Amino acid sequence: MTQARLFAVLLTCVSATSFAAGPDLETTAQKSGFKRTGHYNEVIRLCADFAKAYPDAVRCFEFGKSPQGRPMMALAVSRSGALSATAAHERDLPVMLVQGGIHAGEIDGKDAGFLALREALDGRAAKGSLDKQVIVFVPVFNVDGHERFKAWNRPNQRGPEEMGWRTTAQNLNLNRDYMKADAPEMQAMLALMNEWDPLVLADLHVTDGAKFEHDISINIEPLYSGDGELRKAGLALRTDLVGMLARQGSLPLPFYPSFVVYDDPASGFEDNSAAPRFSHGYMPLRNRFGVLVETHSWKDYPTRVQGTRNTIVDLLELVAAHGKQWLTLADAADQRATQLGGSSLPLSYKATDKSRIVEFRGYAYTRTPSEISGTLMTRYDESKPAIWKIPLRDDVQPDIRVDAPKGGYIVPSAHAEWVGAKLALHGIAYRTIASAQSSASVQTFRASKTKFDANPFENHQRVGFEGEWKDEPMDIAAGALFVPISQPRARLVVALLEPKAPDSLAAWGEFNAAFEQKEYMEMYVAEEVARDMLEQDPAVAAEFNRKLDSDPEFARDPFARLAFFARRHESWDDRFNLYPVMRSAKAF
Repeated sequence: MTQARLFAVLLTCVSATSFAAGPDLETTAQKSGFKRTGHYNEVIRLCADFAKAYPDAVRCFEFGKSPQGRPMMALAVSRSGALSATAAHERDLPVMLVQGGIHAGEIDGKDAGFLALREALDGRAAKGSLDKQVIVFVPVFNVDGHERFKAWNRPNQRGPEEMGWRTTAQNLNLNRDYMKADAPEMQAMLALMNEWDPLVLADLHVTDGAKFEHDISINIEPLYSGDGELRKAGLALRTDLVGMLARQGSLPLPFYPSFVVYDDPASGFEDNSAAPRFSHGYMPLRNRFGVLVETHSWKDYPTRVQGTRNTIVDLLELVAAHGKQWLTLADAADQRATQLGGSSLPLSYKATDKSRIVEFRGYAYTRTPSEISGTLMTRYDESKPAIWKIPLRDDVQPDIRVDAPKGGYIVPSAHAEWVGAKLALHGIAYRTIASAQSSASVQTFRASKTKFDANPFENHQRVGFEGEWKDEPMDIAAGALFVPISQPRARLVVALLEPKAPDSLAAWGEFNAAFEQKEYMEMYVAEEVARDMLEQDPAVAAEFNRKLDSDPEFARDPFARLAFFARRHESWDDRFNLYPVMRSAKAF
């Protein structure tokens, strides 16, 4: 579609109500021919004006406050008469949460969302779909970042002329925060999700990366992860949505187009299942659908807004057609989740080495040495479309697995307050253990090895663990929390509390103090202790000599040699490298 034709289509979309009496519902994007986008005060105004223009079908409400004090606004939209979460649930209506501006420089979703909803409300798009569902539209999630507003905030993106910033005022990336929920904005969003329980979350983004002809990509979960029956529905949803976009003139992709080797098209692509720090990786843990929409950053703003608008309209139609069936599937998945105790669950996923060759619509390119960077650099010629025949690795399989506890997890009283607050943010059920218990039959996780990241990430020092759960009697103080595995959000419980899970509280460094040695034995003391052990315990002496012979690195390290004896002394801290959370085969 030519740019002139695209402008005509977009202007036609709004012309029917442009001169109608009542509030002005046009965005800055529409008024500028999709060259500019408005500031956040426009969102506040439009939210109120949509409710005035469609009083029976739109409710404007605030669901949170940003760190800089801005209201976080949402619109509930439906022709069913249900404009509250309670009414939607009472009428058994599917709810779709449409989320724009989580990365506020990628702002297509805001302008496309207002456009799509006007058309749907006026019956000019997705006719009748609003009778069968409720839309909760958040035009801008990252409201403070949206107002860090200037040109070149997105150097790898064409338009609009100015835009917001990727991260929040606290420099947090909200699309890495779904599990740890540090940001006040994320805490408000999770509360909104707990209230409305959206069946579908559509998260609207713009890519970074290479130059090619494809204009939009669709990633959906459950597809590789989550409940088995929901994965089947997720595949059908992706197939239907990609097909609808293609018929509307897009060149959609059913995977995120990121090269296996950075900046090298010949390396091909690798599909994956997103970790739950991301929106569409988080939703399957709640037994709901996450749809990641990524328009291509090198397409101009009118093209991207049109593609995002089409996606929202298509999702409206799909939810109207299949929402009741999906609600039934989701309810059944919730019930199955209550039975996951004792079963083997994936914690992470990865693509295997199996690949297939795909024909990908790119551009002619060269890879030549750069006198600037001193490395090979890819240069694309957008005047010369080309078909790339490149490998796609899309056989995504579970990677790390764990056997879920049969009963649940026990959070010691020392950590109960803050862990309980995190669990509540996610709508996870737990209860307080009222009385102390001695030598309770539980499992503990003692890390045999820890690896702390060298650099901070999202204000945390992440850590990886080696080790296994083992039976060990432990005292449990009153005030500890019991988190049962038998609940609809069992997958979310496991993802938060299993230390090896990629976005667990432990992996994000929330328990790092447990893996720091706090008491030490002086080297000269350890030397004396070692001599006594070697003289008094032949088994220790034999084990020490075997390790000297078999482990050259150990033999060269004086600290490791002395630590061998310190760990076997009565003074050794038996809580060092002990993950504070325990598991139980029974309920408490």
